[in-house]
Amino acid sequence: MQKKYSFTPYILAIGLFAAGVFICTHFLGMLYRNAYPRRYSEIVTQYAEAYGVDPNLVYAVIRTESNFNPDAVSSTGAQGLMQIMEETYDWAKFRMGTQEDGKEYSDLFDPDYNIQYGTYILSLLMEEFGSLENVAMAYHAGWGNVTNWLETPEYFTNGVLDPEKIPIDQTSHYVNKIKTAYIMYQRLYEAEST
Repeated sequence: MQKKYSFTPYILAIGLFAAGVFICTHFLGMLYRNAYPRRYSEIVTQYAEAYGVDPNLVYAVIRTESNFNPDAVSSTGAQGLMQIMEETYDWAKFRMGTQEDGKEYSDLFDPDYNIQYGTYILSLLMEEFGSLENVAMAYHAGWGNVTNWLETPEYFTNGVLDPEKIPIDQTSHYVNKIKTAYIMYQRLYEAEST
């Protein structure tokens, strides 16, 4: 007597496997989106478009600097979502020509105001320094430090300023965090931005 083979168990197993993969992928996507949220998206989009900055960079900075806490204050006194120092705020305010707008440094706890200034600062850094790494270094360590590092050959690898060679370890770590967050935002939300 000849055995009859039924494909039903195989089809069922394949279907269960495919469903499991789909569920795991969806669940992991949800977990990553929770870890890399896009809060304040209307404000980020508005100022990213106004100043020509990739919104993924703005989100990466906000996530790295304050983890989306508008009331954050660093140990050095930086304030708000994008952790802006007072002297940086004054400089940006001068560059924007908004000295007479009635706003003060303490207004940076307002998400709209903070994201406006932080995104404007990123636009100036992009214009001056070009690469994501250089912009992240300047945002963390200051314009002057990066300008000096760009004139120091021993801080370069293959013609590019190397975050691992600069003299401030925290800045190197910061650059890596920004790059990781930026890449995650690109990957998680790329379908929505095309």
